[in-house]
Amino acid sequence: MKQILIPVLLALCVLSVSASGQGSTITSAVDREITAAEKQITDAAEAMPESKFNFSPENLHIAGGDYKGVRTFALQIRHIAASNYAIWSALTGDQFPKDFLGGNGPENLTTKAAILKFLKDSFALGHKAASMLTLENMLQPPEHSKSTRLRLAVFGVEHAYDHYGQIVEYLRMNGIVPPASR
Repeated sequence: MKQILIPVLLALCVLSVSASGQGSTITSAVDREITAAEKQITDAAEAMPESKFNFSPENLHIAGGDYKGVRTFALQIRHIAASNYAIWSALTGDQFPKDFLGGNGPENLTTKAAILKFLKDSFALGHKAASMLTLENMLQPPEHSKSTRLRLAVFGVEHAYDHYGQIVEYLRMNGIVPPASR
């Protein structure tokens, strides 16, 4: 029920804005959400010095904290990007690269520059996915999916924001104020 309700409510909002003459479309509404997530996450990733990209709260040995095995900052960013590809490639029809399996993306991405490129490229795929949404197809599932196209497009943003919250904590644990909070 929840998976149907969220896209329907979003669609109704878009339709009401379109009816008011402001020219918004489902594509532009979803694309704005992708852009907002992309900016916050990319800015946060760029704020972390490369020397701290392998930081994990596990390294702090916080009494009472259970951080054993949590992702490093770099793996959080790679995970967002790999998930973006997994979610949005279903909408675009792009081939999901086999080395992205496992949730953290390609293991050969180890530098800040390479990881940021991977992240930015994944959001470019999100923009492509949004551009393919129409009122006619948004409630239809893409091939090999039980979710609607709109649900997948929005879920990509939701998932990215979930990990953004973790990234913000990693920045703060390193004395860095997240760019969105400055």
